[in-house]
Amino acid sequence: MLAGGPSPWSRALLLPLLLLVAVVMAFCSSDERLEEDRHILILRERALQLGGQMDLNEQEEAANARLMALKEKEFRQAVRTRQFPPSMHFFRARRLIEQSEVFHILRDMPKGAALHVHDFGMLTMDWLVHNVTYRRHLYFCMTPRGNMQFRFADPAPSSLPPAACSAWTLMEDFRKKVKNVTEFDARLLKTFTLVDDNPEVTYPNQDVVWARFKAIFFRIAGLVHFAPVFKEYIERSLGEFYQDNVFYLEIRARLFPVYELNGDTHDRHWAVRTYKEVAWRFAQRHPDFIGIKLIFSDHRAKNVSLITESVRVAMSLRAKFPRTVAGFDLVGREDSGHSLYHHRKALMLPAKHGFHLPYFFHAGETDWHGTWVDKNLLDALPLNSTRIGHGFTMSRHPAVRSDSWYKDIPIEVCPISNQVLRLVSDLRNHPVSSLMAIGQPMVISSDDPAIFGAKGLSYDFYEAFMGIGGQEADLRTLKKLIINSIKYSALTTAEKNAFYSRWKVRWAEFIAKLAKKPV
Repeated sequence: MLAGGPSPWSRALLLPLLLLVAVVMAFCSSDERLEEDRHILILRERALQLGGQMDLNEQEEAANARLMALKEKEFRQAVRTRQFPPSMHFFRARRLIEQSEVFHILRDMPKGAALHVHDFGMLTMDWLVHNVTYRRHLYFCMTPRGNMQFRFADPAPSSLPPAACSAWTLMEDFRKKVKNVTEFDARLLKTFTLVDDNPEVTYPNQDVVWARFKAIFFRIAGLVHFAPVFKEYIERSLGEFYQDNVFYLEIRARLFPVYELNGDTHDRHWAVRTYKEVAWRFAQRHPDFIGIKLIFSDHRAKNVSLITESVRVAMSLRAKFPRTVAGFDLVGREDSGHSLYHHRKALMLPAKHGFHLPYFFHAGETDWHGTWVDKNLLDALPLNSTRIGHGFTMSRHPAVRSDSWYKDIPIEVCPISNQVLRLVSDLRNHPVSSLMAIGQPMVISSDDPAIFGAKGLSYDFYEAFMGIGGQEADLRTLKKLIINSIKYSALTTAEKNAFYSRWKVRWAEFIAKLAKKPV
């Protein structure tokens, strides 16, 4: 029996044992395969996300480890306290953001370029209130709704105020009669921004917040278009962004007439030359500052004949100042303006004349999916837009997304602007999140930071890094966004190369400091 094999009794025991072993082996194999498949998917997703394929050197890896440790710490704290800044309205989140260690790192980070900012929404409004409105020869009048309009003049303005406005009053005399000047200045500052303690109540819908938004530009126009203030505003704006480690700006500018104390006015050519001269002087004092370019803009609500004239002006400015004027854009709220298709004949004018006028169209800054407004995204690409301002609805347009990827046309993402103007309340739900996850070409910018109570570019980078990018976004994502801001700028190839070389020096210094940072 021993030589003839196992007994029936032993065979009866062996069969269930073999079955058990088979089950265990199958389970182990399945478990290992699950872990392997899961790991592969994680690696694939990391590779697909914005910056996922970027290589980091040893020091960058060390810096990234410290950055991500701090980021994870803030995520854990947010889960515990139920206070996560990107999920809150920026007006409430700002204080928390400023306490964030991650924010302090992003503020020190050399951020490259800001490619989507508007001329008189760049500089914090405190300076206008506490400096400019204290200057001599400033007059104001009041509209029936209690809004101020300003004018510098000497002698006193002889012309009547704008329609539906009270008589001109000298601000210096008025302040002497005010009981509490500090309180008056605080109220004045409040009218120059959208900042509010209870924004959801104050701005219940987009119509209300946009009306207030547009009124601010109207309100400060008489201050910022006064020639001495105009020049100083540009210089201080560059300084504020430079202090935030931004070294190049592309500014959407309407180029309204600028006036002197005696009432004389300057045209657009004077304004462009002034931008150019102020930026040049600033660069002389700050050698790593690259400069600025202007994107001449007009309001999309105008009729076709007026936009046609504006396109002609843009062509003229581009021809006269090819290194300063980058191109043309239509600005203003998309929902209440005309579409790009409506203005197609005006916008096709340069091509018909064989003139290269780059476009930088605002498109997709709406939440009305599928409407004629939303179709601005579909028209921006055939009209050869160099970049797309906001592109908020791009994730809903697979063909546009595919074509923009193929043509390497980035979107200019402005997180805080999108939230304050009520396109999205929780930035974790920003539609660009899905685009960032697949590496869609994009840059981060700040639109009108002064009006939103922000400064420079760091606040928007924080919202993008912590909220839109989610917990997986790391140093690779940040580095890619910065390199994109250089790559997709309107600079020449030689200028981009010089910019990149200067930026790499600042980046290496930043990384060396971050790599040593204790966690």
